[in-house]
Amino acid sequence: MQLLDANKLGALGAMIRDRTGASLRELSPSAAAVLSMLHFKPGLTTTELAEVVGVSQPTAVRLIDGLERQALIVRGNPEGRVTPLTLTVAGHAQVREMQALRLAALDELLSALRPDKRRSFVSMLDEILAGATTSRAFARTTCRLCEHDLCGHEICPIGCRAAEIEREESER
Repeated sequence: MQLLDANKLGALGAMIRDRTGASLRELSPSAAAVLSMLHFKPGLTTTELAEVVGVSQPTAVRLIDGLERQALIVRGNPEGRVTPLTLTVAGHAQVREMQALRLAALDELLSALRPDKRRSFVSMLDEILAGATTSRAFARTTCRLCEHDLCGHEICPIGCRAAEIEREESER
């Protein structure tokens, strides 16, 4: 029975991936994650973005070059060996549109649940997300496409668990 549950969860994951994939429009998931991260955390560097997005440094450079050619990203003034990156007005608009489409697609999936069932599901979802969180780096990678303004540090189950892990590690 547990494998059946896991199989159903996999089907839900495929459904989520398919529905949210359309929100990316012509962007790859990695390019969308780069834009999303810079929307919420301007000034990140290529190395930082590579770590969050989960790609190699050369791949991140190619992604950023492509996004710069599309006038979605601009490179700042180098600070030593690193160059901070920011979005253009068009880049911010792209992220806002992408987030609106992504959240609408996910909200539509949740609309199958009655309000009381949805609250129960979200409570269990918070538990699963917190339980799966292993570090701050994991949190950054997992939340790379999230709408950070909706799920702040005080309510995000992943961010809260990452902060708890950091506190536990600092007390050792």
